[in-house]
Amino acid sequence: MGFNEEILRRRTFGIVSHPDAGKTTLTEKLLLFGGAIHVAGAVKSNKIKKTATSDFMEIERQRGISVATSVMGFEYQGRKINILDTPGHQDFAEDTFRTLTAVDSVIIVIDSAKGVEPQTLKLMEVCRMRKTPVMVFINKLDRSGKDPFELLDNIENELKIHVRPLSWPISNGPTFKGVYNIYEEKLNLFSGEDKQTIAESIELKDISSPELEDYIGSKFAKTLRDELELITEVYPKFEVETYLKGDLAPVFFGSALNNFGVQELLNCFVDIAPYPRPVHAEERDIDPFENKFSGFVFKIHANMDPNHRDRIAFVKICSGTFKRNTNYLHVRAGKNLKFPTPTAFMAEKKSIIDEAFPGDIIGIHDTGNFKIGDTLSEGEQIHFKGIPSFSPEMFRYVENADPMKYKQLAKGLDQLMDEGVAQLFTNKFNGRKIIGTVGQLQFDVIQFRLEHEYGAKCKYESIQMHKACWIKTKDKEQLEDFRKRKFANIAIDKHGREVFLADSPYSLQMAQEKFNKIEFHFTSEF
Repeated sequence: MGFNEEILRRRTFGIVSHPDAGKTTLTEKLLLFGGAIHVAGAVKSNKIKKTATSDFMEIERQRGISVATSVMGFEYQGRKINILDTPGHQDFAEDTFRTLTAVDSVIIVIDSAKGVEPQTLKLMEVCRMRKTPVMVFINKLDRSGKDPFELLDNIENELKIHVRPLSWPISNGPTFKGVYNIYEEKLNLFSGEDKQTIAESIELKDISSPELEDYIGSKFAKTLRDELELITEVYPKFEVETYLKGDLAPVFFGSALNNFGVQELLNCFVDIAPYPRPVHAEERDIDPFENKFSGFVFKIHANMDPNHRDRIAFVKICSGTFKRNTNYLHVRAGKNLKFPTPTAFMAEKKSIIDEAFPGDIIGIHDTGNFKIGDTLSEGEQIHFKGIPSFSPEMFRYVENADPMKYKQLAKGLDQLMDEGVAQLFTNKFNGRKIIGTVGQLQFDVIQFRLEHEYGAKCKYESIQMHKACWIKTKDKEQLEDFRKRKFANIAIDKHGREVFLADSPYSLQMAQEKFNKIEFHFTSEF
């Protein structure tokens, strides 16, 4: 297969949602239909002993939540599918925001009983900003939920995007009969008490046919016909171009837990979702069909296999062909590196590959050379933007709880901070280490991983702090004055940059007014 054909057959997408909408369960079922796994795991279940494929970290198995993005690739209908399952919990939103820089399209999962929730809104903002095409999967139809038209209005009003249903539920909750696939003009009926299996998939191009009554009964047949007619009148005709521009979201209904509507979503997705798109760099736009290789690191994960203490940099390939054992320029470091064991992913399972193409996500072993946002190229100086660290909102002093394990703690903190789960600051005044996060749960995750992956114990001490902001100025005199006056509130981040630790909104405002030639930045990209 030629280079261009390899690009055209790739589909790289992220699955995002509010916590508990069923995102990881949907990922499992997509893997199941794609033949990548043979038994679907569960995120929370007493009956199913297999945990979700994408939740591979010990803390994820214990808590029943996703705390890190995982990457899974598989083949389906001649296409190469790359799924990035992201954490839904807002405390891990930074990981999700960075992941959205590496995908070409997104599937948003919405709980049919709850509709659009706050975290979904934030993620949609990122998609809109990047003009990323979006599909919506309304989940949990096997439970009683909101009326489908009410849900569609809710999505349009909250997510500020036009919608077009491409499948439609026949009732919901206990009387749920199945899904009518508008896109393929098929009726999918479900049977069995547990409704785990598709009883029949019937081609039914003429919805007015009396056959419909035979399958679902006259009451449900009349309702379905009326609702489908209303859809045609109210919603715009589905056009792939409008979807690809990010102006229209196709909507599918189903239940990921019980396999309803998942295959319809997958079949339509591989048909209409975009192949790898151009990526914006500071210098120019990088076209995937260019012959020269380029890619960027959007995530670093320490200890994917705790037995080997390995650290993996996740690289999104933007253009050209990546080849194993070939020298590539690490742009920030200005040196050439060779990668003997690049890997493809199935969550924590890895397999060594010889080459990879635009749209693919590969893992490369990292001994500390990389940080998030780094670029690899065949010699060109390229810098990819849009992968920032955000200003933390919660802070704790971190102390060693076991004096015998000082080295393990230092190494653990160093590696976990490289992942971008949190940020580490060293106070210039007293030399104490401060961890800053965007959510409370991250402190628990850090403590858990330090103990279970590095054999180190830490304890936290509270600290009164409002915001950390990076400072920059050309006025050396004002900078010196600022350093003297705010000596107790200045820290150094992991990369040696000065950070002002404001202890209240008032002190931040006063600093901005008094030192007006100093720029105060709330993301690390400036």
